[in-house]
Amino acid sequence: MQGRAQPRQPFWASVLQLPLFLLLFGVFSAAMLVPAIYGGVVRDLVAARAFLYSGVLGVVIFGLIGLAHAGRDPRHGTLGPLLSLMSAFVILPVILAVPFYEGLRTTTFLNAYVEMVSAITTTGATMFDDPGRLNGTLHLWRSLVGWLGGLLMWVAASAILAPLNLGGFEVTARAEPGRSASREIGMTAPEVRRRLAKVSAVLIPIYAGLTLLLWVLLAVGGDVGLIAICHAMAIMATSGISPVGGLGGGGSGMAGEAVMLLFMLFALSRLTFSTDTTTAESGGLPQDPEFRIGIAVVVAVPVFLFLRHFLGAFDVAAERDVVDAGRALWGSAFTVLSFLTTTGFASAHWADAQAWSGLLTPGLLLMGLALIGGGVATTAGGVKLLRVFALYRNGVREMERLVHPSSVSSAGPRARRLQKDGAFIAWIFFMLFALTLALITILLTLTGVAFDTALVLAVSGLSTTGPLLEVAADAPIALIELNGGAKTIFIAAMVLGRLETLAIIALFTPDLWRG
Repeated sequence: MQGRAQPRQPFWASVLQLPLFLLLFGVFSAAMLVPAIYGGVVRDLVAARAFLYSGVLGVVIFGLIGLAHAGRDPRHGTLGPLLSLMSAFVILPVILAVPFYEGLRTTTFLNAYVEMVSAITTTGATMFDDPGRLNGTLHLWRSLVGWLGGLLMWVAASAILAPLNLGGFEVTARAEPGRSASREIGMTAPEVRRRLAKVSAVLIPIYAGLTLLLWVLLAVGGDVGLIAICHAMAIMATSGISPVGGLGGGGSGMAGEAVMLLFMLFALSRLTFSTDTTTAESGGLPQDPEFRIGIAVVVAVPVFLFLRHFLGAFDVAAERDVVDAGRALWGSAFTVLSFLTTTGFASAHWADAQAWSGLLTPGLLLMGLALIGGGVATTAGGVKLLRVFALYRNGVREMERLVHPSSVSSAGPRARRLQKDGAFIAWIFFMLFALTLALITILLTLTGVAFDTALVLAVSGLSTTGPLLEVAADAPIALIELNGGAKTIFIAAMVLGRLETLAIIALFTPDLWRG
């Protein structure tokens, strides 16, 4: 007598069993229907057809692959999800660039590919300095890709990077980077699916809800619909993508900037929106070292800039203008937080500080803020505040030992781990980051780029802060004027900055693939 046949899995269950890259392919293909609908409404039919055909074709292909994988369990090792994440930043933009290229029709496919890599890595650097060259449909697609890229990092941080002790989690973990701290927390296919489903169910509503709320607040403040939604998505994803070239083209004014500043705080610490990772063990948000360091920087740096501009204004007898002084202080505070979180939006009043005192703000300061970056497991790029905190605590401990060589630290097991091994790993990351920054700068100069321009490009890519190209150098840097080699190197810098060097090293470690 034949055995009873196993029931066939429903389609949604088979979809969850697909490799991560294919899941992302399906999500982004479905997302193409959004600009297609918008293009049809505003009668931008050329771009609307490009997105409609690409989206429908992608959804059909995804559906066929999902049916073919029904009942199958994907076979990938411990680092399989991490490889899928890297593929999403390298291969997926090729697909995303197709409708963008067909909708624009006045650029090369390489430029469209760079634009999509910049968007999905939340870098926000653009090939088109004139926002008017792109229509509303293409601007919406750039913002949407950046927004989905930010959501991807929110989910991947908890479901992929945290179990592997990468992305900043290695500072407080007990295991080596790329390995799980506990055998119970594995990276098998069922465990990855379970974590992805659980984390997505919790974070997607939060991410979408916050974006919707910010969109409504900006619209009430005076921004038109497209500008409000693009700026809302740019703030939540820290991409800095704007359809009007920055906040100066919006209509919400200082009230809109105040709302944006509150929402940028979500990029300072994971604890501002979730407690699903090991960073939640710090004792709550008031005691979270990342949030406290971030707030300290946002307070100290604008005060320093304000005093600097105040002295300059004193020399030109403008110190009594209280209104200009207030605008200068606000512009500094907003811009500092924006670049610290690697968003890159400059306040509309940022120029007021320079006009008030006649002093220019050095771009090196903004580059330094972007390099520090935001919190671990957020959409922000950069080195991350937790690593800065680890080095700070280690420095404090070493100074204590200079005074009391035989003293014993009383900070507790977790803090002692952070002061010793955590600081050592953080220092290794800093050295790898510095070497990568030097290497990319040298490679860019070999392609004919000037050294100062190459340095700004390298910092912008590795910190995923594209707007640095507009404000860090003496004159705005035009990506479209770079040759093909320089553009390729800049692509590599953006991917490295998003995934981080330790994750790339883990992918090329044979022992971890056998784990």
